[in-house]
Amino acid sequence: MRRLVRFGRLVSVTPAKLICFDCDSTLSAIEGVDELARFRGPDCFARVEEMTRDAMEGRIALDEVFGRRLELIRPTAAEMARVGAHYIAAVEPTARATIQQLRASGWRPVIVSGGYTPAIAPLAAFLGIERIEAVNVNFDAQGNYLGYDTGHPATRCGGKPEILQRLRHEFNPTRSVVVGDGVSDLETREVVDQFIGFGRYAERAKVKAGAHAFIRSLDDLLQLLK
Repeated sequence: MRRLVRFGRLVSVTPAKLICFDCDSTLSAIEGVDELARFRGPDCFARVEEMTRDAMEGRIALDEVFGRRLELIRPTAAEMARVGAHYIAAVEPTARATIQQLRASGWRPVIVSGGYTPAIAPLAAFLGIERIEAVNVNFDAQGNYLGYDTGHPATRCGGKPEILQRLRHEFNPTRSVVVGDGVSDLETREVVDQFIGFGRYAERAKVKAGAHAFIRSLDDLLQLLK
């Protein structure tokens, strides 16, 4: 318990517990980058989907594919918004109620994703999550693609542990948990109290083997985190 000075008096503040969710194939059934690739036709979709799958299963480094996928697609702002709506339409069916109950139990939810902030923001608002750690994408005045934040940690291997360490320093939580489906999420295992693998949409053997726990529905968190 920490003590802060408020209105000239010392008051006790209990730090929140921190729970960080991956977005794609966890909070929502889709992979946002794959859906953006669909706008460029079946050949582009197939190439991007293969790169995404290989990166999420650890066969190739995320660093190798992050920029390549975006250069292939060059998404517009309007297309990013359409994927944002798709995230909500394909939301994990227990996510909203689970996050509400976790918040009521003292958990602070955060989205930590290698996806794109403009697309994830509508889903975060729908779920009542105020903090997003994802990659910003830039557009010109007409909504044409200009590039992305190449320095964001989530664009590279080992980036999510960096984000989690920063969040833990910022919030000083009494407990920290990560929930996700990919190897980039699994990388956080050593810097949080518990890594929970998620397999409703994609069950990855490496993630399942390395997780402290493995679930297929987000409402399983309520019992697991008691």
